[in-house]
Amino acid sequence: MSAELLKISAENPDPAALRYAAEFIRRGELVAFPTDTFYGIAVDPFNLAAIDHLYRVKGRPETRALPILVNTTAQVALLARDVPYAFHRLAAKFWPGALTMIVEASTGVPLKVTAHTGNVALRHAKSAIVDGLINLLKAPITGTSGNISGQPACSSAVTLMEQLGDRLPLILDAGETPGNLASTIVKLDGEDWAVMREGVISEQEIRAALEDDTEA
Repeated sequence: MSAELLKISAENPDPAALRYAAEFIRRGELVAFPTDTFYGIAVDPFNLAAIDHLYRVKGRPETRALPILVNTTAQVALLARDVPYAFHRLAAKFWPGALTMIVEASTGVPLKVTAHTGNVALRHAKSAIVDGLINLLKAPITGTSGNISGQPACSSAVTLMEQLGDRLPLILDAGETPGNLASTIVKLDGEDWAVMREGVISEQEIRAALEDDTEA
């Protein structure tokens, strides 16, 4: 059975469409949605059955953690422990936007979400759709890319439908996403940091933001 394709505006999403999608997530189902980079797949990160299903649908190795999308500092506090100052500095500079930060996970984050690494990857996407879903659910959502693991990330609902249309119940279709690159991933450990994947934001920009803070 093919996914339901629901048209939605990226800039001004219909509240009724967002409520409809949020109900799928509440029921433990998967919803594909556009972000400021590529399309992603949302489930409740605290619903272990939904997490299991997400790994199966994507064919994603369980040794790879699932990124989580947030839109408040309270959600960060719920998911992370001993957040380093560099996190706050980078969040102030680049969030909402295409920056994913890996920090130590709180004990409340399911081990499966962290792939038993003890770390959690967090991002605040620049997306009215993502913010709307999180606000309705009053909770974060997963933000893993909407594709079969190992296949190219999808920048449109059409390409997503080709890859996963028979495995998803709902795709929110806002047309082409703006990004040609994925989010940049930075791992933070105390005062130490490392760029794990360079994407939209360059390593030079990351370094400049942190060094500006040091010099202030």
